[in-house]
Amino acid sequence: MSELLKVEDLTVGFGDRDVVRGLSFQVNPGECFAIVGESGSGKSVTARTILGLAGPNAQVSASRLELNGKSLLGNRDRDWRRIRGREVGFVLQDALVSLDPLRKVGDEIAETLRLHKFGNKAARRQRVLELLEAVGVPEPELRARQLPGELSGGQRQRALIASAIALDPSLVIADEPTTALDVTVQAQILDLLAGMKDKGTGLVLISHDLAVVGRLADRVAVMRNGVLVEQGPVAEVLAAPSHPYTQALLDAVPAAHRKGTRLSHQPARAVHGTRHTDTEGVLLQAKNLVKRFRGPDGVERTAVSDVSFEIGVGETLGIVGESGSGKTTTARMALALTEPDEGSVHLLGEPWSELTEHQRRPRRRRISVVYQDPLSSFDPRWSVRRILTDALPTDTYEDAKARDQRAKELLDDVGLGEEHLDRRPLLLSGGQRQRVAIARALAPEPSLIVCDEPVSALDVTIQAQVLDLLTDLQEQLGLSYLFISHDLGVIHHVADRVLVMREGRVVETGTAEDIFDAPQNPYTQELLASLPQPTTGAAL
Repeated sequence: MSELLKVEDLTVGFGDRDVVRGLSFQVNPGECFAIVGESGSGKSVTARTILGLAGPNAQVSASRLELNGKSLLGNRDRDWRRIRGREVGFVLQDALVSLDPLRKVGDEIAETLRLHKFGNKAARRQRVLELLEAVGVPEPELRARQLPGELSGGQRQRALIASAIALDPSLVIADEPTTALDVTVQAQILDLLAGMKDKGTGLVLISHDLAVVGRLADRVAVMRNGVLVEQGPVAEVLAAPSHPYTQALLDAVPAAHRKGTRLSHQPARAVHGTRHTDTEGVLLQAKNLVKRFRGPDGVERTAVSDVSFEIGVGETLGIVGESGSGKTTTARMALALTEPDEGSVHLLGEPWSELTEHQRRPRRRRISVVYQDPLSSFDPRWSVRRILTDALPTDTYEDAKARDQRAKELLDDVGLGEEHLDRRPLLLSGGQRQRVAIARALAPEPSLIVCDEPVSALDVTIQAQVLDLLTDLQEQLGLSYLFISHDLGVIHHVADRVLVMREGRVVETGTAEDIFDAPQNPYTQELLASLPQPTTGAAL
């Protein structure tokens, strides 16, 4: 079989630093080759180099870099423009960023055809409709006339794939194509990519998700700090890894057989806070919550309908559901950031949602929140010191010295040193920012922390460290968590009880074991069936 893509001894540097060193691999027609690694491993730089998008300051060298037997080394900009789209398609993680928000979806796809002089306007329009239908977008004529923001996440990702395959390229590079998607939509996109592979298209899959790799890839390369540490057939590498780093990646994946164990290799830490004296009882109770929103078209839509639940002291309640299921709106009502139209929330047996914000303020400290993207919830001008000291209760920490000392203790509790105090959020890594977000949530000494997708944007080993940290804090401080995620593996690992939501309603609730081992509702069964599983020696 002739090689579709051949890479030998690829090195990519910026300034005096090489971010990819001595990388070699090949991709055959009809094969999916996956490159796995964490942020900074060099996997995305590798993908962009193959596309000629490494940037003007990139220093690229290789013994061979060939596509369909032709060398890509020394290509000029016009050569790359001819290759991109026609010979190589590119699918990015976030379609909402990749697609022009002010351009209709059909026009966006047609632009790829126009740039490569594909037919006349009528022919391009017909090809767009064929492509949207081929990738499973419902009502292609309607969707072609809509803006990206009017499509669901899965539909946007399908439209992006349609644009990438518009000219039937022999190779498609997919960089984290399913990371931001719900599990059922993820499964649909993976099936779509698998169908392309079956038709002879070569795929390069860039991912940090070993479950996705195990489902789609034929061969896999594992990268760390710009270097290839392991390569081979996916079943062999994931079932019997030869390198400790690959094993560490596998160990960090939340799995059924790992529930109750540590995911990371970091030992538990002793924390400075005081354990809550309450040891039993109901901490938060929500009864018959209803929330309606009026859309831009004036039509009223029910986002949450008749949702009830309780969270016990020291307990973790997981809420799982797809985008639009109402889980985040439910959390906002629990936090009293959104007022329910019907129903009520009680905190520690006393009214919570019915109060005015002025009445709630003295008790606000009992409940905190950790968001998916802490950068959007931090003031970028503030130092970590100010972020933490600003969240401390003034009646407990009155003078500056005491507040400063408590900020240091909070950082230590989440595994960061005091050298981070004077840094600003932009100078921290994603994992460090999430640790600061957890420290800020701990500052008011809450009883309950609402965790809204707190690890979905993190690499697998950083995710493991954060999940272990949350478990340590719960065990030592007696915290309760309301944990929201679309990642079923994460929910299974952290939750005592689970609430499954769909279209604003609770469709099933029970212990984590009952929900995951013997789901009763067809929708829950569908969610679990859609969950990709790595090919490993243990059942995940």
